[in-house]
Formats: sequence, C-alpha cells, structure tokens
Amino acid sequence: MPRVRKGAARRRANKRLLKSVKGYRGPRSTQIRLAKEAAIRAAVNATVDRKRKKRDFRRLWITRISAACAMRDIRYSQFISGCKKAQIELNRKMLSEIAIADPAAFDVIVKQAQAAL
Repeated sequence: MPRVRKGAARRRANKRLLKSVKGYRGPRSTQIRLAKEAAIRAAVNATVDRKRKKRDFRRLWITRISAACAMRDIRYSQFISGCKKAQIELNRKMLSEIAIADPAAFDVIVKQAQAAL
C-alpha cells in the first residue's frame, strides 16, 4: 500500500489553524508548530477565564452590597442571613443593582431583613 501524507487535508488544516491565530505576535502567527501551541493555550485560557468571570462578578456584587449595608449599620453576613430568614429570594446581582439604582427600596429590604433576625 502506498504511503499517504495527507496532502490537501493537511494544507486545509494548517490554513484553518493559521487563520485562527491571525493577529498573534511574532512566529506564533506564522509558524505551524508555534501557532498550534498558541491556539491550544488560548483555548485553555478562554475556558479558565469564563469561570473566573463569574467569580469576579460575584465578588463585585458582594462588595457593593457590603458597602450599602455598611451605610445602613448592618453587616453583610447579617443582611444575607436576614434575607434568607425573611424569604427574600433576590440574588446578589439584583440586590447590588437595587442598592445602586433605588436606595429607598434597598432600605425597605434591609428593614425586612433586620426584622427577620
């Protein structure tokens, strides 16, 4: 059986790879081996950072809620505990948005949470 070296299929795969790393600096955008490594690394970082993005936003929301609670003389942990006991089922994203956009409504939520404690 004759030896097959992929020919057109290999060329198409390499062109697809180089197109995906277009814009990378130096030989990582022109040399096949380095481009392949760069593409794999980029995919790994993209996966990791999708998870990290969720973490970072949650941290931001918690910081905002904590600051809003501090202005109302209640600790963040007490506030969250009070919300759970008062069966206020707002997530941290919504609570932080309310704290910024509508302080009066946040005051009402804080009162309910304190009453439940």
